[in-house]
Amino acid sequence: MQISTVKMEKTATILKLLGDKTRLTMVKMLDTNDYCVCEFVEIFKMSQPGISQHLRKLKDNGLVQETRRGQWIIYSLNRDNDYYPLVHSLLQHLPSQDFKLQELEEQGLRISCD
Repeated sequence: MQISTVKMEKTATILKLLGDKTRLTMVKMLDTNDYCVCEFVEIFKMSQPGISQHLRKLKDNGLVQETRRGQWIIYSLNRDNDYYPLVHSLLQHLPSQDFKLQELEEQGLRISCD
C-alpha cells in the first residue's frame, strides 16, 4: 500500500474519532489541561467505563497519552503524534472549554484524583 493511501486512511480514522462530540470536547480540553478519568466522569456526567472507552480509543490512535501519578492515571494530549498538527489546527476553530475546568474547581472536584 502506498504511503499516501496509508496517510489518507489514518487521517480518516482520526477525523472519525473526532467526529464524536464527547471525544472532540475531551481533546479540546486536553489541549489546555491534563485530566484524570474521574474529572471527565464529573464533567460529562457519564459512567467511568464510558469515559474510559472514549479515552482508550483516543489513546489507541496516539492522540492522548497517559501518565501514572500514584494510583491515578492522568491523560494529556500527545503533541508528538504525527497527526497533532492536524488536530491542533481543528481545535483552533473550536470555542474554549476551560469553563468546564473552572466549574469543576468551583465544585471542589478538580483535585478529586489526588
